[in-house]
Amino acid sequence: MRRSGFCAGIVAVMFSAFAGFSTAEAQCTASGAPASCNLSGSVSMTAGRVVLVQMSAGSTALAAPTPADFDAGFNATTGPTLTVSANAAWTLHVRASTALWTATNTSLGAPARTTKPAADLKWSTSSGGTFTALTTSDVTLVTGSATASSATTLFFQTLYGWTLDTPGNYSLAVVLTLTSP
Repeated sequence: MRRSGFCAGIVAVMFSAFAGFSTAEAQCTASGAPASCNLSGSVSMTAGRVVLVQMSAGSTALAAPTPADFDAGFNATTGPTLTVSANAAWTLHVRASTALWTATNTSLGAPARTTKPAADLKWSTSSGGTFTALTTSDVTLVTGSATASSATTLFFQTLYGWTLDTPGNYSLAVVLTLTSP
């Protein structure tokens, strides 16, 4: 019994919704048997540019340097995978949020280096590719055309110097900007 009352309520709502339509703009009349009547109408929409970037991880723990890394002057870390979806051409930019790393002391008598430049972190889209030093200006990381999914993995090289990089906790915010001209 409850079900039929519910259905009657839906029918009443549907009828009141359709009762508000006016026949002043379009009308169709047919008579005779069989009767048929067609009305033409149209719909329209505006689709703007839609871009989306997703990152596999919000932060990356860089590999701690070993003596061999200090001797080589750097070590390598695989960063996050960035996936872009867009309905138009797009460009993904990368930059450091500040010119210097944030440094926190971890050893008595050996203060962390507060002047470690952002350029001590280099990035590439290939593990064996050319690495580019981070700056505080947007640099093109990757570009593309309309796509459901375009994935790019970031690779990092962190530069180290025996006499410069003292013990400490270091961090640097990296900013990614997705644009569609």
